[in-house]
Amino acid sequence: MVEKGVTFGIVGESGSGKSTLARAIVRLIDPTGGHIMLLGKDLTTLRGSRLRKSRIDYQMVFQDPISSLNPRKLVIDIVGEPIKVHTRLRGESLRDEIVKNMELVGLDESYLYRYPHELSGGQRQRVGIARALALRPKLVVLDEPTSNLDVSVQSQILQLLVSLQKKLNLTYLFISHDMGVVYHVSDIVCIMYAGKIVELANTFELFSRPIHPYTRGLLEIAMSEGAETQMKLKGEPPNPRAFPIGCRFSPRCPNKSGACGENEPELREPFPGHFVACYCGRKEEGQSGKLKEIRMQ
Repeated sequence: MVEKGVTFGIVGESGSGKSTLARAIVRLIDPTGGHIMLLGKDLTTLRGSRLRKSRIDYQMVFQDPISSLNPRKLVIDIVGEPIKVHTRLRGESLRDEIVKNMELVGLDESYLYRYPHELSGGQRQRVGIARALALRPKLVVLDEPTSNLDVSVQSQILQLLVSLQKKLNLTYLFISHDMGVVYHVSDIVCIMYAGKIVELANTFELFSRPIHPYTRGLLEIAMSEGAETQMKLKGEPPNPRAFPIGCRFSPRCPNKSGACGENEPELREPFPGHFVACYCGRKEEGQSGKLKEIRMQ
């Protein structure tokens, strides 16, 4: 369960299922099973007008601001579209609301009559954030919102997101492959591998006491800064259509045992609030027993 006002980080390699999970949560694709509960409502049961009305409560900021913004529309129409669909504001009142949302993300009204191709990458992402916040949603799903931006612009966008969260009391679902970014912005971190959660804990706990070999491998790579590491994640994630029997990470795991190839491990709780799905993960202090410095790339 994700509490109001916190940032829930989801980390994993490409192909781990992060973006698919994000799109299922905001109902851009239909989930094949399970339930998505938001404010006491099961989003998986909603259809038609009820589903459209529910979108006021949750919005998404996409990874690529170029493909997620309509190239044929002006910024005023892009940011104003959700307001027009879900409210009765029109004319000057609508324009004033659009300007207010633009100013919220650090853009003035001089940007209203520009097309996406006339903006920089950071400006386009700010427009995407303004569009997502136009209806003041309770939940914002951020699908790698800084991965296509320059390093300096990444920092600016992350600072903006943190500021907006405090100002509007937003709840974030923050998806990334960058452990450094997730460490700096998240309250809780979930590690995904091949469509499954393999470890979950609050940020300090997970980074200071990682248990799953996959988590330890990701952290070691993040902390190595290009140096040689003792453990490398060899191989590639499995094909979603042909998962191995037992633990999905076992073909790449340096600690696998006989049990790993027989049954898929379930999430257990070796420490309060710290969950892991692994037969061989160490229950002690993790790879070093203390939190090393994690830097944003």
